[in-house]
Amino acid sequence: MKIKSVGSICSGIEAASVAWHDLNYDFKWFSEIADFQSRFLAYKYPDIPNLGDMNLIPNLLSEEKIDTPDLICGGTPCQAFSLAGWQKGLDDERGNLTLKFVDIVNKNDEIRAKNKKTNTLIFWENVEGVLKDKTNAFGCFLAGLAGCDEELKLKKWPNAGLLRGPKRNVAWRILDAKYFGVPQQRRRLYVLASGKDFNPECVLFEKHEKPFGNLKKYPLIFEKENHSIEVFREYTDCLYSAYGTKWNGNAAAYNGSLFVCQDNRLRRLTPLECERLMGFPDNYTDIPNTKPTNRYQGVGNSWAVPVVKWIGKQIESYSKTKFNIDENQLGLFARTLINTDKVKLFDLNMEFIQLDDGTILNGTEIPETIISSNIANIIQTDVPENFYISPAGCAGILRRKNERNLNINKRLEQVLSHVSSQWTEEEILKKSLIQKRGRFSQSVAVSL
Repeated sequence: MKIKSVGSICSGIEAASVAWHDLNYDFKWFSEIADFQSRFLAYKYPDIPNLGDMNLIPNLLSEEKIDTPDLICGGTPCQAFSLAGWQKGLDDERGNLTLKFVDIVNKNDEIRAKNKKTNTLIFWENVEGVLKDKTNAFGCFLAGLAGCDEELKLKKWPNAGLLRGPKRNVAWRILDAKYFGVPQQRRRLYVLASGKDFNPECVLFEKHEKPFGNLKKYPLIFEKENHSIEVFREYTDCLYSAYGTKWNGNAAAYNGSLFVCQDNRLRRLTPLECERLMGFPDNYTDIPNTKPTNRYQGVGNSWAVPVVKWIGKQIESYSKTKFNIDENQLGLFARTLINTDKVKLFDLNMEFIQLDDGTILNGTEIPETIISSNIANIIQTDVPENFYISPAGCAGILRRKNERNLNINKRLEQVLSHVSSQWTEEEILKKSLIQKRGRFSQSVAVSL
């Protein structure tokens, strides 16, 4: 299918624009309200209008004040579904923006149909926690996209699936960024949808034709640019938006995946390293009057660029007949979750699914072609002092670990103990000086 124009919702720092740069898509508008991200878009993409509040977009489309693009992409706020958030789902105002996203694509299709244009291609990304949301946000979202009369309900939503609905066909699949060339374990849910003449499974899923390769093993201790470097895992935990502010309260503070030991000192990842972990160009977020916390937030809330780039290439090579899937036959090979005259819903989360023509379908989190990555490549060596963790900070991490009886990476614990011992020596010296000054003050007072 031929995509020329794109509208971006909850644009953030525009991973889509970076990922699809080589496809020459024409981004017609962004939609972002956060301060740093809005300043960022104005600085990096001055010729593309930022519409601001996404709630205004349906009226703008209806009044034809903005373009109705071929593709609309977005990642509505994940905090309502994230394990790091309150998990309030649709009871959270941010979660309800998921349903507003449906209103936008519906209105876009309505205006496009009036102007004799094809159906909108819809791309949506979110945390995998949305599948487990207690308010059934995903079932409501799918029903809205597919044009169902009521929400779709399941006891458990699978990690991959296919929906044939009254209005649209929808497919979804969880993919992990660590298999796409960045050393970050980042499992995210990717959804594609469009009209009844579109087979989204032919974009998101692949023919399984060879055994999966393995991620290459790399040393955790190495030299880089005359600095000794040690990391605690071959890939990091998922970056999150509060990294750099609440970083030492996260589980990654104890498995070590978001720490670096450089020249026997412990530090957090720098904004540049975080950009590299997400697949952005170096210093992409380094715009004027920007604090490191802004950059951490922008990157942590964004998309893994290589995964979105892969999906873009899949869209460009789309063939409606890539898979010969007859939904009447698919139920023989995949688990049928819903089967009515208007709705057919299939679980494609089985490791592999063999179709009736012998084709094996891969809907796992692992793509057919695995791209390994070396965490050494993302390491920055010229690191400013403020990114290092003080001996007192290391002692604090150990104290919280002991108070809460938490598990910790053994090697990280050794490094924390080594660094914090310097704080102990400093504190002993400091207390000694304070005591000497106190005794001196007392003696002076007595003599007077």
